[in-house]
Amino acid sequence: MKNATALGQTLNALDGQKYGAYKRIKGSYQFAQYQLAVDHVQVDPYAPPSKMRIILNRKTAGIPDELLDTKDKRIAVADFLTRAFWNKIQATNKKVKDSGTNGKVLIDRCGQEILERTSVVVNVDDIEVRFEVGLPAAGRKIKGKSASYLFKTVLPEVVEQALLYRNLDQKALKEQVTLMLDQSFIRSELDQRGLVGFVANGAILPRKSGVSDKPLEKAVSFASPKNFETQIELPSGRTVIGMGIPGGITLIVGGGYHGKSTLLQALERGVYHHIAGDGRELVVTRQDAVKIRAEDGRNIEKVNISPFINHLPGGKDTMRFSTENASGSTSQAANVMEALEADTSLLLIDEDTSATNFMIRDGRMQKLIAPDKEPITPFTNKIKPLYETLDVSTILIVGGSGDYFEVADQILMMDEYQLKDVTETAKTVANTEGYRREDVSHDQFGDIPARIPLKKSFAKSGKESRLKVKGRDTILYGREPIDISGLEQLVDDSQTNGIAVMIDFLQKQIVDEKDTLEQAADKLYKYIEENGLDAISPYTGHPGNLALPRKQEFCAAINRYRGLKIKE
Repeated sequence: MKNATALGQTLNALDGQKYGAYKRIKGSYQFAQYQLAVDHVQVDPYAPPSKMRIILNRKTAGIPDELLDTKDKRIAVADFLTRAFWNKIQATNKKVKDSGTNGKVLIDRCGQEILERTSVVVNVDDIEVRFEVGLPAAGRKIKGKSASYLFKTVLPEVVEQALLYRNLDQKALKEQVTLMLDQSFIRSELDQRGLVGFVANGAILPRKSGVSDKPLEKAVSFASPKNFETQIELPSGRTVIGMGIPGGITLIVGGGYHGKSTLLQALERGVYHHIAGDGRELVVTRQDAVKIRAEDGRNIEKVNISPFINHLPGGKDTMRFSTENASGSTSQAANVMEALEADTSLLLIDEDTSATNFMIRDGRMQKLIAPDKEPITPFTNKIKPLYETLDVSTILIVGGSGDYFEVADQILMMDEYQLKDVTETAKTVANTEGYRREDVSHDQFGDIPARIPLKKSFAKSGKESRLKVKGRDTILYGREPIDISGLEQLVDDSQTNGIAVMIDFLQKQIVDEKDTLEQAADKLYKYIEENGLDAISPYTGHPGNLALPRKQEFCAAINRYRGLKIKE
């Protein structure tokens, strides 16, 4: 292994040469406190930046073992170090006058959620930091002296300030670990107490703006209705009081702009851990909760939507329904069935993003159109058997229809961001003559048949087998775009990167035409749990910016792949 001096000498010697000569620095170098691994060197100044790693001995880093002795703690620490590294390099990057990534140091940027990432990985003996560098250039000529300064001066200072425990905000690091353990404990308590979600009193749910996920200043803080208040003693010694949402059917009603959707959005994000100061750090939802919406135009491949849609004109089969251009109602029906297939126990639905004819059919319309003439069984008729036969709860935002009053277990009204229990009042209204719906409920929900993906779904070669990510919402599989914009619980571009790499691994290592999609996904997640997210990447050393998505979003992405073929 070469040393830091050799790297500096090489870079100085390369000054003014053609950019391609940078490839000579690929390899490993020993610095005073760490090892630098240059895994990939970009081919020109306009190519994606070069991939590198800092490998720091845990003893040198000095982070106490008691902050690293469980997986949750290591994820919390890795997130903290990623943020510290990112913050430190911002001051350096601002001084760089060149355009694009030229001369800049880059690392995965974290949002409000704490995710399992590949940016910083805590191993048994060392800590690896994966980052990128836009190697300095003047046109297509190497700026060797600038590069030498970056490696000999800038990076050692970043390591000193952002990775060594003695220089970190130790109090904030310990608090982040403690907070994540508290959040994990609350999530475990949900099952123990028969709850599907928890919202702490004092939580700040509104966001700063439509383009900022940070909390809104001077927002109304959350307060639980008294009869839903739940008290939890946390591992940190704190006691937290807030609204415990029971299993079953929960309606959140109210006028427009009063905060209904804001509450639901907080519950959607409650499947993740959050950093301190987010406002929603003690808003916790069951890990497998899925937001359901209509997605006009999406692909559906052999999904049983018959619990909701049947007796179509022309006799089209809805037990193995396929289409390349779903309507609002068929897409929402498929989204529910696929979520159930992926083992969700909680559906989150907002009427604003739902197909009206999927959600309701009021009493007047029932009288006008006989049931045998309407192929759609509305969600109102299935929501109760969904809970009673499958133990799947629903939290539903409604503002324009009272059709769910009869079947709801609890009805909460959001009034200027203040939540009130209006269950009794709503039930009284529902039972008033003239408002009562016709009882067309079903005792059973319907079957969720297993679907087995065929290997030929992924039988691509050469450029057609490549997976490329375009932002958070699109994955290119060869030339085929997979549109995942409807997956509202994806929060980070790196999760989309993770889905792409996972699809690649799934097609090469797991799909065998014996396992169902759910079983194949479970095998993949078990492999990642045992071997780490790195292990599925086709790249050695630096795997790229990856964050682990939930199984629900991974399966949903597969279901939106138009090339998916299901075994007959």
